[in-house]
Amino acid sequence: MTTRRNLLKTLALSPLAISAAPVFGQSAEKKESSFKFSLNTSTIRGQKLSLPQIIELTARAGYDGFEPWMMEIQAYLETGKSVASLKKLASDAGIEFFDCIGFPTWMAQDEEKSRTGFTQMENEMGILAELSCPRVAAPAIGTEAPLDLLKAGERYKKLLELGRKTGVMPQLEFWGAFPSFFHLGQAMAVAAAADDKDAKILADVYHLFRGGSGFEGMKMLDGHAIDIFHMNDFPIEIPRTEQQDKDRVFPGDGGAPMKELADTLKSKGKPIILSLELFNPTYYAMDAEYVVKTGLEKMKRFF
Repeated sequence: MTTRRNLLKTLALSPLAISAAPVFGQSAEKKESSFKFSLNTSTIRGQKLSLPQIIELTARAGYDGFEPWMMEIQAYLETGKSVASLKKLASDAGIEFFDCIGFPTWMAQDEEKSRTGFTQMENEMGILAELSCPRVAAPAIGTEAPLDLLKAGERYKKLLELGRKTGVMPQLEFWGAFPSFFHLGQAMAVAAAADDKDAKILADVYHLFRGGSGFEGMKMLDGHAIDIFHMNDFPIEIPRTEQQDKDRVFPGDGGAPMKELADTLKSKGKPIILSLELFNPTYYAMDAEYVVKTGLEKMKRFF
């Protein structure tokens, strides 16, 4: 009669058992991420181009889409032109609206300021929905330190519900030099506190460095939590806590571990939008077409 001990010995020595046995921590092989390339319009703000000019330039340079700021959309509409005409401009150029940058005070601790922020966000989401723009950045503008992260999570969940209602999903954004909300860990805590399947975090090379987050934490985020990632780099000659938005440089021209970051994002196994976001006055003095083409080439070196 076969004993339990003999059975275990037989299984342990069987070539079939060895080849089929699962390895702890091993998961099914994931596909590498694919990437789409986006231009955040701040990158060429200094050239003072109109939104139609930016759309034309973005398409000519070879980007898949762009990331305008709400103030630029509003400026376009204030000329008497329609949302439909702006949507057609982008569509005819083959350019997608990937995301939009705005500043409603939805997360503010002050209840009145937060209500005002939600109203503004709903209005702006309505415009973006008409443009078929599926995302909007949701920074912590209007907040003060210290910030109650659990309360912020409640507000973010409410904002996500508004996003589902309008079809424009808010991407939780942190800023490295912003006293109340500067760290990837804070963004992860707020997203977790929201307890919502649609929670997303919008991270940025510069902000990860400037706020002291570093880059290892990005490995903890599942691909489901990332739709879009802001691309840039930081100069190594300026101390971290003294760096400003204007100091950002092209990807690969600074001290960021770009190859490691590329490997991290490739491992997420889903399409990710890489959006070039710079504020550098040196680039503002250059030809806009040169800047956007150079930025795209430098991103594609790694991705």
